[in-house]
Amino acid sequence: MGMLDAACAGEVFTSPVPDQMMAATVAVNGGAGVLHIVKNYTGDVMNFEMAAEMAAADSGVRVEAVVTDDDVAVKDSLWTAGRRGVGVTVLLEKIVGAAAEEGRDLDAIVALAKKINGQGRSMGMALTSCTVPAAGKPTFDIGDNEMEVGVGIHGEPGRTRMPIAPAKDIAEMLLEPILSDIDYTGSPVIAFMNGLGGTPLIELYLMYNEVAKILGKAGIPIARCLVGNYMTSLDMAGCSVTLLKADDDLVKLWDAPVNTPGLRWGC
Repeated sequence: MGMLDAACAGEVFTSPVPDQMMAATVAVNGGAGVLHIVKNYTGDVMNFEMAAEMAAADSGVRVEAVVTDDDVAVKDSLWTAGRRGVGVTVLLEKIVGAAAEEGRDLDAIVALAKKINGQGRSMGMALTSCTVPAAGKPTFDIGDNEMEVGVGIHGEPGRTRMPIAPAKDIAEMLLEPILSDIDYTGSPVIAFMNGLGGTPLIELYLMYNEVAKILGKAGIPIARCLVGNYMTSLDMAGCSVTLLKADDDLVKLWDAPVNTPGLRWGC
């Protein structure tokens, strides 16, 4: 309740196939149409487009898509054309899910999703690589005293490698490109401190505290926060920060009841 009606899982770090997506699309269609929320990776975008065409042709389902691309770490890479879709996807799914639960129509839902994607930015870092089960070894090598800044959620290395720094300095490194990309000054935000799979919750809260202090000094009030391992890269030790510029409507939708395996409140 209050979030996605269906999620299609592919192989590890691989897009699901169009047949899966079409089956899910048709299954959840209640007659008002379906929104596909797609992270900006070439395979995902291509396969979701195919699935939407198949669902429309075979079952007459109206499908709209919103592609998330909030990662300020890259403009292009081997894994994606343009910025990657990362942490803002979680916030978008929660808020848009609440709007759908209210009964807003598909056009309004699409507009809301685009607004959220446009107002959210993310940046991540890692202390270790992840290990893809099929490979059986870390995706990239990194020293015990090093960290990778600008990592992705599929084990992609970052844009900078440097010696491990204190949490305060890491928070500044993650926030600087986010705050440079959007002017958040004076606007309340939903702040999301996300773990990449191998970071204990206590360390995520420590990092969140540093982020909160920096935002406080910058005159950026935190309306709501979320801390935890929600968009991971298997067993990677690290974190990402997402800021979403919020207004009263977004905060109200964020607070709305949700009951899913990952998020639960207000039920």
